[in-house]
Amino acid sequence: MEQTIFHKILSREVPAAVMYEDDEVLAFKDIHPKAPTHLLFIPKRFAASIAELTPDTEDLPGMLILKAKAFAASKGIIGYKLTFHVGKEGGQEVPYLHLHFLAQKEI
Repeated sequence: MEQTIFHKILSREVPAAVMYEDDEVLAFKDIHPKAPTHLLFIPKRFAASIAELTPDTEDLPGMLILKAKAFAASKGIIGYKLTFHVGKEGGQEVPYLHLHFLAQKEI
């Protein structure tokens, strides 16, 4: 498996504007934001996409959603949009499962 930019962000080989991190997830600012707050939540366990989930990784999308929900609450953000892109045809640019978190409130 080739290392993606997200692998390199996790290993700190590539810098990112990290906004949240715990044992399971890292969240950082999207370099091409589509909203005042546009973060990417990535799991520390790898899955390439929703389409490639296995029994070992099927929990990752729900975990990312719950982490984004808790993050929003901690920042006082009550309205936001969560999006997964699936495959190139679905707009996924990096083959690493990630959740887009978009909010009109800037943090």
